[in-house]
Amino acid sequence: MQALSGVKVVEFCEIAAGPFSAMLLADSGADVIKVERPSGDAMRMWPPLTAGFSENFASINRNKRSIVLDMKTEAGLAAARSLILDSDVVLENFRPGVMARLGIDYATMSAEKNSLIYCSISAFGQTGPRSKQGGFDLTMQAMAGVMSVTGEPGGAPVKCGVPLCDFVSALYGAYGISNAIIQRDRTGVGQHIDVAMMGATMAIAALQTSEYFGTGNDPQKLGSAHPRNAPYQAFVCGDGYFGMAAGNNNLWHLVCDVIEREELKQDARFLNPTLRAQNQTALRELLEAIFVKQTGEHWLEAFNAVGVPCSPINSYSDALADHQVEHMGWVQDMTLANGVETKTFGPALRINNQAGVINRRPPELGEHTDEILAEIARKA
Repeated sequence: MQALSGVKVVEFCEIAAGPFSAMLLADSGADVIKVERPSGDAMRMWPPLTAGFSENFASINRNKRSIVLDMKTEAGLAAARSLILDSDVVLENFRPGVMARLGIDYATMSAEKNSLIYCSISAFGQTGPRSKQGGFDLTMQAMAGVMSVTGEPGGAPVKCGVPLCDFVSALYGAYGISNAIIQRDRTGVGQHIDVAMMGATMAIAALQTSEYFGTGNDPQKLGSAHPRNAPYQAFVCGDGYFGMAAGNNNLWHLVCDVIEREELKQDARFLNPTLRAQNQTALRELLEAIFVKQTGEHWLEAFNAVGVPCSPINSYSDALADHQVEHMGWVQDMTLANGVETKTFGPALRINNQAGVINRRPPELGEHTDEILAEIARKA
């Protein structure tokens, strides 16, 4: 499971996208050195704070070492250069141009070490008319189109509650770095990976972009419904809501059997997924008139019994307590730098039927500065 064991990564990142990307590499065995300014990654101050240590920071900075470098000083910059030249990968998420002003950008450093892999995560990419603009998850969801299709029809713009743009950009970063390591091992030459949050977010919107390219029409808000399929959304029931997705004709026919409406299988409005999607308002109203007569638990039991995918609308406490989460080993114990025991959502991948492990707790600010500087000095 430690496929990146022996790979050294230097992380010049703050908040979410870069740190999460680096944590994915660390979970796979890479030695990730998190370079922090004297005041530390700003996420260290984000609540919840447990005995003064941010559990938010801890959730995306496990399995790393921390070094404090003041890169406003020549000594700090010199240490950063030495650290980069002693590493396989650099990961940074500053605005384009910042690393160049410091003299530790890809062009400068790869001239001294052509095997260096360098990944830059930014709002819009390293070049182009918007490259100098910054961005946060909210503004990127708005810019990339996500907020135009999120929420109920006719409602105000709504962002996805999970910071989608930050974390999908992080995934693309780790993916690009892993590919670059394979290429470097074959050729001996590194590369510069340019991860734009806007591009990463639009890349996963295949349903929406293909709809526009195919029809010339902008996708619209559908609430929890699907633009190509129905029934496929959250439905009102007798005691709240539940989700159900009958994504093909066989499943739709099973729905008809469960609700004892055999005639709907031949209804001209509902003969295939496309027609059901086109008529999904009528379909939803018809189904909810039936669903409100029973509880969500009743319908979940009935649909699960015949194999129709369905789910309660979980809170995070519900989801984290699910038996499948326990079985997969996703929630793990973790010790904070202050010694407090907590829990975290660990590595999501299981490999060879084994859950990933947390080998190193999230670091205190600058905890490994002396250790890392000594390693650099020995190799100088």
